[in-house]
Amino acid sequence: MKRLLVTGVHGFVGRTLARVCDRDRSLDGWELLPMPDTVDLRDRTAVQALVADPVPDGVIHLAAQSFVPESFRDPVATFEVNLLGTLHLLQGLQAAAFAGRVIYVSTGDVYGHVSDDAPPLVETHPAVPRNPYAVSKLAAEALCRQWTITEAMDIVLARPFNHIGRGQSERFVVSDFARQIVAIRHGRRQPVVFVGDIDVTRDFTDAEDVVRAYLALLDRGACGEIYNVCSGRDRSIRSILARLAAIAGVEMSIESDPQRMRRAEQRRIRGDPSKIRETTGWEATTPLDASLAAMLDYWENEVTA
Repeated sequence: MKRLLVTGVHGFVGRTLARVCDRDRSLDGWELLPMPDTVDLRDRTAVQALVADPVPDGVIHLAAQSFVPESFRDPVATFEVNLLGTLHLLQGLQAAAFAGRVIYVSTGDVYGHVSDDAPPLVETHPAVPRNPYAVSKLAAEALCRQWTITEAMDIVLARPFNHIGRGQSERFVVSDFARQIVAIRHGRRQPVVFVGDIDVTRDFTDAEDVVRAYLALLDRGACGEIYNVCSGRDRSIRSILARLAAIAGVEMSIESDPQRMRRAEQRRIRGDPSKIRETTGWEATTPLDASLAAMLDYWENEVTA
């Protein structure tokens, strides 16, 4: 049995990965290592202790400060967690004589400034990040690629685009809409959904599909290569809100909230998943409505608890 360490396993994507591993018998070759509830990646000693006993056979590095508005508010902490924390992880693995593969989870946000009429983004498209979070992730990508060259560590880089799914924090737009709509359905608030800019488009993938991509890269990706993890289709935030309302059977009005507007917002984002599909056979398969229904179901339990 191979030992798999997942940093950030207690977060949204980490919990999703644990559920997938628990359900999918085809993943019996991997055993998830237990993780403390909190590990501060900025604490080099704590990170070294985490990876030293037992030494994992594979690592999926999910842990990060991933909320874009927070990266503007505190860019120093964002860089400390996302870049310095990644360095501490690599150093700890090296000290422990780790001989397996690391999946570094970056973000499709590193592409940043893209013209609205650009074709789907491929991995060779120039990265022009628009926020401190994306800059920190691009810097950590460069660090990982350097380690594949100078330290001979086997690292594969994943660039996931927007995630959705059960258990996502309401800090993220689709989950926030699901929470508001469920509260309206139960009479907990007036039938008004507060929004930011909902006429931008994003490439959404269900979190279960995303973690299956990481597991596929763990087995079949190529060292030092970058892979988009995305659906290849972009949808407007407005259309997502309309589908949530339709599935929930809720009628409501929409009100713009200036505090929900983001600085330097990209109008359109769409990725090209061809490379990961050709390398591993992976593709996003969960229907959008199934993802949205699962999110509404999650908030149904939370709102009425």
